[in-house]
Amino acid sequence: MGAPGYVKLLEGTRLPRMAPIRQRFEAVEAGDPAEAVRAAMRASDCAAQIRPGMSVALTVGSRGMAALEALVPAIVAALRAAGAEPFIVPSMGSHGGATAEGQIKVLAKLGITEQSAGCPIRSSMETVEVGRLDNGMPVRIDRLAQEADGIVLFNRIKPHTSFRHSNESGLIKMLAIGLGKQSGAENCHSRGIDWLGRLIVDMARVKLERAPILFGIGTIENAYDRLSEAVVLPREGMIEAEQPLLQKAMRNMPRLPLGSPEGALASGPLDVLVVDEIGKEFSGTGMDPNITGRASSNALSGGPDIARIAVLDVSERSAGNANGVARADIITDRLFDAYDREAVYANCLTSNMPNSGALPIAMPDDRSAILAAIKTCGAPDPDRITMLRVPNSLHLEYMLASETMLPTLAERPGVKILGDPEEMAFDDRGRLVPGTWESLHG
Repeated sequence: MGAPGYVKLLEGTRLPRMAPIRQRFEAVEAGDPAEAVRAAMRASDCAAQIRPGMSVALTVGSRGMAALEALVPAIVAALRAAGAEPFIVPSMGSHGGATAEGQIKVLAKLGITEQSAGCPIRSSMETVEVGRLDNGMPVRIDRLAQEADGIVLFNRIKPHTSFRHSNESGLIKMLAIGLGKQSGAENCHSRGIDWLGRLIVDMARVKLERAPILFGIGTIENAYDRLSEAVVLPREGMIEAEQPLLQKAMRNMPRLPLGSPEGALASGPLDVLVVDEIGKEFSGTGMDPNITGRASSNALSGGPDIARIAVLDVSERSAGNANGVARADIITDRLFDAYDREAVYANCLTSNMPNSGALPIAMPDDRSAILAAIKTCGAPDPDRITMLRVPNSLHLEYMLASETMLPTLAERPGVKILGDPEEMAFDDRGRLVPGTWESLHG
């Protein structure tokens, strides 16, 4: 079968030559994840709350995070050394299709199983009400966690992808939404994204008062998606203690090489951004709007002004959960075919953000998708397209930049041009020739 008729409309559109570049970010690394956990526990007296034989629920969420497979067994071992009998509670709101079995599968895809963690995993979507907010909204928490002798919160602390607030993604959100399961997450999102930050804090405050929370273990990552720091936060004052850590995490984020190097986020115009993959392990919204400047609501602002974004695929780990793909302008048929409505719609309906599940136009292959983005970007000079290609929105050390951008990038602090610009290479199926990122790392 030949190419669809609309592909002929791309004839005459030219692809820019692209050159490999490398960004270097200031970064602190924690070293061995298990030792980072042990050091954080030694620096705190929180473990003294654990009595021999206590059942302790440990929260583990659905996000891919640095050193997760090493951190979880290290935390389990630390809890057991303190006398606890730990078990894992999948704490991910509506993810995993909003089913107990689905959430266990999400953990397995992240490398977390009973065998790898060294403790049982107890998954249920059943929740209990532990209180109500002043507006009458019920505050719900996972029943198995609430019935345990204690709960230890564990999560990465980082900027959220949909709103700005004093507390965004981290221990407080894990407590409010992750442990709330589908029903609790739905309550938190029920007033819309503009209220989400406030409701997360209000719900967490109720749970800190009425649930058996012992302490929290938070991690901060550096710009290279590696563990920078592990911290233990006591139950008392946890909301306030997390706030400066959020600001540190924001300063640690990677960014596209656009705008002032001193800015917290990238800024300024770009004609086309090509993203090889979106996925839950890169961002809760598939590709991080803090990086792309493409948010799902007005509750989040900042970032670059990108005319067109082309996304080529959804990661294998995300298993078709392409939530957030609506923030792209062009996708491929490959991504379209992989799109799992069951997983995406569960996220969208729980978060009250149905627009996050919308699908952009799909082109037959990588080549036509990129050409469509170029053709429609509105660049004043088609021969001077500014274009970046990245593997995803998380790993931004290595990327490809169009020839037009190279003089500016050559003068940018921390950026090195690694090779001469070359024509983009595609195979006989119209896919970009694989191996680009591996060769850059080499």
